[in-house]
Amino acid sequence: MFAIKDIVSDAMHLFYPHICTGCGSDLISKDSLLCLSCINDLPHTHFAEFADNPIERIFTGRLPVRAAHSEFYFSKGQLLQQLIHLLKYKNNKEIGHYLGELMGNSLLKSSRFSNIDYLVPLPLYPDKEFKRGYNQSEIICNGIQAATRIPVMVKNVIRQRPTETQTRKHRAERWQNVEGSFSIKNPGSLTGKNILLVDDVITTGASLEACAREILKIPGTTISFAALAHASK
Repeated sequence: MFAIKDIVSDAMHLFYPHICTGCGSDLISKDSLLCLSCINDLPHTHFAEFADNPIERIFTGRLPVRAAHSEFYFSKGQLLQQLIHLLKYKNNKEIGHYLGELMGNSLLKSSRFSNIDYLVPLPLYPDKEFKRGYNQSEIICNGIQAATRIPVMVKNVIRQRPTETQTRKHRAERWQNVEGSFSIKNPGSLTGKNILLVDDVITTGASLEACAREILKIPGTTISFAALAHASK
């Protein structure tokens, strides 16, 4: 015999179906954003566990990076691109928080990311953030914080001038585009701190590098990177 709560739950599901953010299937629990099939399709890299991984090699000889990680591989037309698009352009903060929490769990398992003092989202220029309504990197940081309990620092590291989209630029052009675009409002609050700088997608790493250079001017700071996805050049 069915319990009353099961009947109510079935009725609610019929009239207000809870569907998978990835594929639209309704074969999903009420507390999940993705069905099991989509969860299994997420292309984890496991880079957090290994030194000299492809993300760290991007910065070899350019920047003293303590550790670097991307949670997923990025491929055009695949599930992850769809989810990141929903986060950046469709106001779906829930999926950004969820993916950030997955990344946070990966960081927790790696001793290479121990002793992080602050999560710092790569800042957007204020006009761009105002138009979008939020910084997607901050949403990802909030997900990481939910898993790791590391505090998120916002509004201290800022983007002080607008930059063009990096999408169709080569590495040298990307660096020229972002050079000198970041600053620190209160450097003293970061003195001697281990910072994890967080972004959504990393390709050449030009924006992360430009921002990290400003942070590393502060005495005693170290820098690590984490991004949701790694897109090859």
